[in-house]
Amino acid sequence: MKILFDQGTPAPLRAALLKHNVKTAFECGWDALENGALMGAAEADGFEVIITTDQNLRYQQNLARRRIAVVVLDTTNWPRIQPNAHLVANALEGIAPGAFVEVSIP
Repeated sequence: MKILFDQGTPAPLRAALLKHNVKTAFECGWDALENGALMGAAEADGFEVIITTDQNLRYQQNLARRRIAVVVLDTTNWPRIQPNAHLVANALEGIAPGAFVEVSIP
């Protein structure tokens, strides 16, 4: 699966998603794009999922017309995410195009 990390998503999370093709918005040259433009660019480039920490994304964007699935983490704190990275990997299993999934990190 081709996954895009938004700006707030901790890059070390990539190590927990080794069976996926993960890129950051920065690596794609999209670090200055706002949410709607970022999602459009990601869809056009064939990304299937965007992982973000922007908890307001659901209210800022019309996700019903999107093909890209969205996974929202409730924190940017890597020390909290690291021991729970499996929760993110589990959220990706069987995710459908256009889905919206929130992952709560204990």
